[in-house]
Amino acid sequence: MLIDLSHTIENGLITYKGLPAPIICDYLSREESKKYYEEGTTFQIGKIEMISNTGTYVDCPFHRFEHGKDLSEVELEKFAELEGIVFRVPYTERLAVTPDQLKGHDVSGRAVLIHTGWDKNWNTDAYYTGHPYLTKEAAEYLRDAGAKLVGIDSHNIDNTEGRTRPVHTTLLGAEILIVEHLCNLGSVPESGFKFSAVPPKFKGVGTFPVRAMARIY
Repeated sequence: MLIDLSHTIENGLITYKGLPAPIICDYLSREESKKYYEEGTTFQIGKIEMISNTGTYVDCPFHRFEHGKDLSEVELEKFAELEGIVFRVPYTERLAVTPDQLKGHDVSGRAVLIHTGWDKNWNTDAYYTGHPYLTKEAAEYLRDAGAKLVGIDSHNIDNTEGRTRPVHTTLLGAEILIVEHLCNLGSVPESGFKFSAVPPKFKGVGTFPVRAMARIY
């Protein structure tokens, strides 16, 4: 069974306030295509203009580090079919995820997904501020414990009230991928699944939307 963990990207969607929304439209409409094909044969060619930090997306080292690996350089096996583990840290109980919430489980080589429930606020004003996040110490713990990827169903994996981003720095510096703006983690068991979040193979890009999913086995 596959569980979709991605938000839908649509025209005008705001992922981060202050950053432009995607423009999704026709480059060639079905009506216009009638000029080029026989009667009864039409096509649509879409046009998308957007920043890379849109919807549910993956960060790779180039997002944070000038000489880090970009999307085209990260090995495919780091994006797909990762053994997954879910940690439940409800935002109603705490916003800061610390090592205490993560200890006691083997995370080596795994996709570590933090289920906070914050995705219920998606596409509302409440989503953008006061969100759950990992502490610097939590990121260091996951790095030292050998996590392969870390995802969260929140606005950012870092605390955005300040101007530093220690979680991005720690994880991406260790080539541990980050997936932000996940959803539906409440439908995923705490273990017994494979996680995938595969982006297109872009050169010179460090972040891009993904169709994140859990395959339950």
